[in-house]
Amino acid sequence: MKKVRKGSYGYIRYAKLKTFLITFILFAVPLLIYVTGYVQTRTRLNLFTFVAILGCLPACKSLVSLIMIMMQKSMSEDTYREAEAAAGDLVAGYELVFTAYEHTTPVNALIICGDQVVCYTPDGKADAAYLEKHLSRILTLNGFPSAQPKVIKDFRKYLQRVSEIAGRAEHYREGIDFTPDERYPDMSREELILHNLLAISL
Repeated sequence: MKKVRKGSYGYIRYAKLKTFLITFILFAVPLLIYVTGYVQTRTRLNLFTFVAILGCLPACKSLVSLIMIMMQKSMSEDTYREAEAAAGDLVAGYELVFTAYEHTTPVNALIICGDQVVCYTPDGKADAAYLEKHLSRILTLNGFPSAQPKVIKDFRKYLQRVSEIAGRAEHYREGIDFTPDERYPDMSREELILHNLLAISL
């Protein structure tokens, strides 16, 4: 299974398979421990059973993650190709799922240029204003208070906006001061913004 990094096209499919395998193994290990204990002692009342029960805790946590990722849909290759072409050299992310207390919102594509953070969600029922506020709050807490998240539900409007920004990228980057993060000295400001957004995505 070839690894696909979070924020890259194909991540949802990769995450589904990876999470399934991890969950399967995490449940199989306690089951094996329980069966081993039962075969050796001929009773459920042994230390193996206790260890097996404790072993189910991480398995159940992984099961929740599996259910969450299985509910998500991968973006089509055609959609990805169009989004990638429009973004050009801009910092971009794909197949993200932003989580918050009230909502979980899929974002198939986003670009970052200067303070512009433009997202496309295929979810017509998504609360765009809520997600914009949520992303703005996260970025402010992480040192990017001037970032301006914008969530667009119409893919054609998203492509139009991205193409406009890509064509005037330097204009959107003018006057922005940036001190490299000591933890990630090789990352640009826009890459750091994406890094922080990836941290709150499934």
